[in-house]
Amino acid sequence: MSDINIEKLAAFCKKKGLVYPSSEIYGGMAGFFDYGPLRSEEHRTPEDSWWKFHVQSRDDIVGIDGSIITHPKVWEASGHVSSFVDVAVECKKCGSKSKLDRFEVGKVKCGKCDGEYVDKGEFNPMFTTQVGPIKKDSIKAYLRPETAQIMFVDFKQVVETSRLKLPFGIAQMGKAFRNEISPRNFLFRCREFEQMEIEYFIHPKNVNNCPFIAEVQDHEIIILSSDDQSQGKTKGTKMTIKQALDKQIIKTQWHAYWLALEHKWFISLGATPDNFRIRQHLKTEKSHYALDTWDLEYKFSFGWKELQGLANRTDYDLKQHMKHSKKKMTMYIQEDKERIVPYVVAEPSQGVDRAFLVFISDAYEDDKERGNIVLKLDPKLSPIKVAVFPLVNKDGVDDKAKQVYKEVKTCFNSFYDRSGSIGRRYARQDEVGTPYCVTVDYDTLKDNTVTIRDRDTTEQIRVKIKELRNVLWDLLNKKVLFKEVKK
Repeated sequence: MSDINIEKLAAFCKKKGLVYPSSEIYGGMAGFFDYGPLRSEEHRTPEDSWWKFHVQSRDDIVGIDGSIITHPKVWEASGHVSSFVDVAVECKKCGSKSKLDRFEVGKVKCGKCDGEYVDKGEFNPMFTTQVGPIKKDSIKAYLRPETAQIMFVDFKQVVETSRLKLPFGIAQMGKAFRNEISPRNFLFRCREFEQMEIEYFIHPKNVNNCPFIAEVQDHEIIILSSDDQSQGKTKGTKMTIKQALDKQIIKTQWHAYWLALEHKWFISLGATPDNFRIRQHLKTEKSHYALDTWDLEYKFSFGWKELQGLANRTDYDLKQHMKHSKKKMTMYIQEDKERIVPYVVAEPSQGVDRAFLVFISDAYEDDKERGNIVLKLDPKLSPIKVAVFPLVNKDGVDDKAKQVYKEVKTCFNSFYDRSGSIGRRYARQDEVGTPYCVTVDYDTLKDNTVTIRDRDTTEQIRVKIKELRNVLWDLLNKKVLFKEVKK
């Protein structure tokens, strides 16, 4: 992980066409951002990877895409109207505004100047709207503050149409909205954001019987338990999942499995394993519905911060919606000859933009030798996979380069650049994370070969044009290493 602070990272993202402040020509609005040309390409890759990893590659999880605005009773049943409440505070010393959970009031100091906060009262961060064109006939509704409840509301229909049997999960990706009192740290805390979320359902009798636990029991991760925190410890201990279960630090196999799996997803896309930890919620900070909650956290330049909350919600949500809707949310278990309300044993829930911040923070490197930034993104996450350059813009070299570019672009998101020195063109692609650059030169006109340059090492290899797409495909999908192709 680089030591770039969040302000410089925001400036870098704006300069490179990744993320812009929304409505900037009118002064902008705090907590809202627009994706530029590169981010609009890149933001789909973590989502696609997440969906493939969690849904398409498994037989036990299906996906839905719920409405952003739902019946207001959904949020009454879930407890969001009555219990989704924060405390607005203002610093006596510097005047900065923030929000705290109830248990933090009087205990937490201002993050900017270490001053004392003044309690300004409670507020509900849900955005309200009206449904219906005529105000007197309209109803008050809410922009969803999370994606979870749609999965509970649609639970019965999903089970019936997908013929699911326990254990199984329902996944969803989509927009959510929270009227934060003080959006901050760039994309980390916004008012409009996108979530990737799963509700995983099990039989209540099988809370500690996970058939997948062997897949992760040797996986290592840094763990900070609630007992550690109560004793004033701030550094966690690295251990295997098996050790954490044997010591009863993590209470159930299912919770341990999902914590490990989410960590592994980040690692699979190039994130550094030891920049993560899992932290158990203290009793005072657990949500009203949770039996136990752990956060997957990342060490940002501004401290350890939550990426995912994984709560054991038990049967709270389904029972709440049964109570308020008067509709059954049960499943018939043939072996037991009874109907049960399934438990949600884990709820992997994370923001897309927070994941983006992880990957770009890990990838950002100020290369003093090259004299430019190198964004060492995993090729799966790179918005541009291949750049094609003519060495010179004359003697037919540029025409040949355009032919090569057209062939490459049929397979990969590619970029053609004929402006500036070849070194400057390489630097521009380094800065946006392009893994490979292809250069067409005078030798190409003689033997139909081109040069491929590797972003991370700057090493180069020569390949025939007829083999170019296959070689690039193997490199981008990590079927071969660059040094192997070189040999």
